[in-house]
Amino acid sequence: MERFGFVGLPNSGKSSLYNALAGGGALAAPYAFATTDPNVGVAKVPDRRLDLLAEMSKSKKVVPASVQFVDIGGLVEGASTGEGLGNQFLAHIREVDTVVYLLRAFEDSDVPGPSDPLECLRVLEIELALADLETVESRIDKRRKAAKQDKSLTEVVDALAAAQELLADGTPIYRGTLTDDQREVLKPEFLLTNKPVLALVNVGEDDLDRIDEIIAPVEAELSGRAEVIGMCVQLEAEAAQFSGPERLEMLEALGLGEGGLERFIHAAYQLMGLRTYLTTGEKESRAWTFRAGSKAPQCAGRIHTDFERGFIRAEVIHWDELLEIGSWTKAKEVGKIRVEGKEYEVADGDVLEFRFNV
Repeated sequence: MERFGFVGLPNSGKSSLYNALAGGGALAAPYAFATTDPNVGVAKVPDRRLDLLAEMSKSKKVVPASVQFVDIGGLVEGASTGEGLGNQFLAHIREVDTVVYLLRAFEDSDVPGPSDPLECLRVLEIELALADLETVESRIDKRRKAAKQDKSLTEVVDALAAAQELLADGTPIYRGTLTDDQREVLKPEFLLTNKPVLALVNVGEDDLDRIDEIIAPVEAELSGRAEVIGMCVQLEAEAAQFSGPERLEMLEALGLGEGGLERFIHAAYQLMGLRTYLTTGEKESRAWTFRAGSKAPQCAGRIHTDFERGFIRAEVIHWDELLEIGSWTKAKEVGKIRVEGKEYEVADGDVLEFRFNV
């Protein structure tokens, strides 16, 4: 399952965000280092398309897509030299697909720590860059020696050298000058700053009407290198304890509208390069996760490996067209179901049925 990981200073709201996504389970306390071991949870990806298709098909079961997330201990300035919990626990998020920077922007005299999101961003980026620098320096000489025997490693060595130069200046890779090809070559190194970044600015309850104003300096600083979202994590965590209509009523009562949590999950999902196709019927309607650019057989394999191995064809219609027609049977009758082969690149929102033979 694809994963994203939280990184933030102590008391930035990481554990509260975990609880908002998972419905509880992480200790959220007003003191540093309440989280020492990683918390791992699963978040359902809200999808109105799935709900509408399930209603159309009168499905007995509805199964949304899901993603995994990891919450680790707070990172402090000087972590690379052993301050706080040090930076060894960063290993828990080296293999996530996307990193979420949780930046505190709320004032609370009972909760220690900086409340300037730009200061939080500065500390996080420096510490992550230093952690990556340590990794690069421990590997580059070995790669250079190996490249003398295996010339195919020259590209890796050049990318590591370029990364080393950046990181030594405290610049994270995603904000640097490495080419897309160099960043791709570095993926197997699992460098923290070579991953897509989503910055979540955690605002106070009294600042809900100022979110755009508060996140603007962070957006300007990151200048398009990362997506920036603002929300009040504590209120979202409180609302997440309810479900269905009760949750919507709670969000409305708190002045959160439809809430920021869904927007955050969708943004993380998109950043990880994930898309959704759907299956629907009386027994079940389900959302299936696939990587953008996947062909039909690969997507069939998300259901079962036999589907991919014995793939014959895919029957396809986009969700909104199917909904407008009213049923899969009617769509077939009027010739709106397309038949696609092995080279078909599945689109987000496709409704599929696979034909296979093993």
